[in-house]
Amino acid sequence: MRKMLTILIVALLICCCQQLAKQTPTEQPKKVTLTIFHAGSLTVPLHDLNEQFKSYMKNKGYDVEIKTEESGSVMAVRKVTDLGRKADIVAVADYTLLQTFMYPKYADFYVAFARNELVLCYTDKSKYANNINGSNWYEILNKEGVKFGFSNPNVDPCGYRSVVAMKLAELYYNKPIFHNLIEKHTNIRANGTKVNVPKDISTDGKVVVRDKSVDLIALLESGSIDYAFEYKSVALQHNLRFVELPDEINLRKPSLKDWYAQVSITVWKIENGKLVQKEIKAKPIVYGITIPKNAENREVAEEYLAFLLSDKGRVIFAKNHQEFLEKPLGFGNVPESIKEFVEIVT
Repeated sequence: MRKMLTILIVALLICCCQQLAKQTPTEQPKKVTLTIFHAGSLTVPLHDLNEQFKSYMKNKGYDVEIKTEESGSVMAVRKVTDLGRKADIVAVADYTLLQTFMYPKYADFYVAFARNELVLCYTDKSKYANNINGSNWYEILNKEGVKFGFSNPNVDPCGYRSVVAMKLAELYYNKPIFHNLIEKHTNIRANGTKVNVPKDISTDGKVVVRDKSVDLIALLESGSIDYAFEYKSVALQHNLRFVELPDEINLRKPSLKDWYAQVSITVWKIENGKLVQKEIKAKPIVYGITIPKNAENREVAEEYLAFLLSDKGRVIFAKNHQEFLEKPLGFGNVPESIKEFVEIVT
């Protein structure tokens, strides 16, 4: 009898151990590397988003490493379309770049999700820092000895938006602002309301051009230039002083889209390996994001996009002064996993 009891106890212990073994997770988190090409102006909000996303995915059994590459938005797109590089996410400061250059050949959908506005940034070191305001900014820029900068219109949306803003200012104030600030000091020219940017931009030193708008921040902070056109979110993220421009100039308001569209700018782009000219109509600033067809980790990329478009992403972007559209817009074959976050545009 005692022997039988011992056998039963041993059997029960073995059974319990087997059950515990079944309940004890033995699988290691699945390691995934997510590659993101993005506009320089998204660097700060995406940094915060990426940290939270990695923690979120740990609870879903993933160990996610995120590799980011910031550049001008045109270059972010070109890395996929012309250089054949693989990315899981492409996020740009002008959603129409995705529409024009990636859809439908390189991406089967894209989302317009956030907005911004142009401001004129400066520091305490800037000449006339205590005198500049929203009414005289173009007069200050025109003063002798004042240097200002914007990013390369052929590479970065902030660049072509900055140049367009100065043509809009000329219309708004009815003064030769574009001529005084751009045509006198660069080889960028305008024929009426149509602006033409050469392949190689040259300046006389009063104007400084860099590939990314965020590259101008170091020049501002060192006193190498006095003023720079930037997005408002970037100015706030870097604690820069700035002048707010009228809505007719800052490209912020969707209700002014017809006013903005009076001006167009022709820039040089690489398309299918060839350097071509593209005309871009001025329009409200709207950011875009997509998952390229060559994404190596599409499942996790969709999780990332859903996380970004959710309330969690909205909070992170708001904290970093980047305003979301009330309802992001989805174009093309939008994945089921993000449909709840967007309004489908047909």
